[in-house]
Amino acid sequence: MRIGIGYDVHRLVPWRPLILGGIKIPYKKGLLGHSDADVLLHAVMDALLGAAALGDIGRHFPATDPAYKDSDSLALLSRVYRLLVAKNYSLINLDAVVIAEEPVLSPHVSVMIEKIAKTLEVDENQVNIKATTTEGMGFSGRKEGIAAAAVVLLG
Repeated sequence: MRIGIGYDVHRLVPWRPLILGGIKIPYKKGLLGHSDADVLLHAVMDALLGAAALGDIGRHFPATDPAYKDSDSLALLSRVYRLLVAKNYSLINLDAVVIAEEPVLSPHVSVMIEKIAKTLEVDENQVNIKATTTEGMGFSGRKEGIAAAAVVLLG
C-alpha cells in the first residue's frame, strides 16, 4: 500500500471558464493556468504520482511546454492513470477537498466524482470530494483563488 498527497492553487480571473473536477462550473471567474487550471484534478494527479514515487505533474506536463497549453486535465489524469497501471498500482481510494469561498460546489460534486471515477476506472464509492470555505480569511476567503488538496491510497 502507498499513500500520496497533492495540493494545488490557482488565481481566479474574469476571462477564463471555471473548470473543477473535469466539469465547467457556472461562475463569473475562472482559474488562471497553463492548462485548464483544474486545481482539483491537479491535486489528485500529484497525489497519485506521489504515491507511486513518480514525481509531480510539473515533471510530466511542464507549464513551459506549449503542448500542454489549455490542456484538458481529465485527459492528463488519464495519462497519469496509465503510468500507475504500468507500475501495477491500483487506486484503493481517493479523498479530496476544494477550498473556495464561491461558487457553491455541492450541486456539482456527484458529477465530478462520476468523471474522476470513470477516468480512473474505479467505482464511484472509491472517490470522495468535499468543498469548504475559509470563512472569509486568506486568498480563498477574499475570492482571489481556489485551492484543492487530495490524498490517495494505492494498492
